[in-house]
Amino acid sequence: MAHLLVVEDELELQQLLVTNLEYEGFSVEVADDGVPALAAHARRRADLILLDLMLPRLDGFKVLEELRKANDDVPVLMLTARGAEADRVKGLSLGADDYLVKPFSVLELVARIRAILRRTRQAEPPKVLTSGPYRFDFAAMTATRDGRNLELTSREMRILEILVTYPGRTHSRSDLLRLAWEADARPSPRTVDVHVANLRKKLGDDDKNRHIATVGGEGYRWTG
Repeated sequence: MAHLLVVEDELELQQLLVTNLEYEGFSVEVADDGVPALAAHARRRADLILLDLMLPRLDGFKVLEELRKANDDVPVLMLTARGAEADRVKGLSLGADDYLVKPFSVLELVARIRAILRRTRQAEPPKVLTSGPYRFDFAAMTATRDGRNLELTSREMRILEILVTYPGRTHSRSDLLRLAWEADARPSPRTVDVHVANLRKKLGDDDKNRHIATVGGEGYRWTG
């Protein structure tokens, strides 16, 4: 179980994050400022820190500086209400691994956390999901149907991970663009449609047996 340290001074958001992250299977500790955050991390090393930049005393930039000066490579995901490019650039240049601008969806947050942990935790157990005739190993980036390997690209696997992890939930094209593409990528909604069409062909979907359903003009969902 990955241990997360949430550094956030807004009580309502702090509680929301703890509730949802614990539901997703994470161990969560909280701090409302930079000084207690550094102390908490010293007591029990976090696998990832969710770090708000706007803190009342020791802000997130200072916390990040202290961590990196100490040669601590703990992954840091910045949370900020400020969308200015300069803030994002400063945080990334100080050694943050990724960022999210408030307000953000919990779905996107969890996807970003899992992506960072996959990159940084070599011992992270593989995430394997099965659905009907399919078996998806998202750590090994492999997929099979009735034991037969499917030749899927890494992008297709990322889209599938989002859909299969939350079967029955509709994901808009905008959601898929945010979750399956890098933060600095600039694909269009049409790009999602093209990737889904290719996925359907590789999965063997047809009009009578469709695992990736189109939901009106909203987006897509995995039907299982």
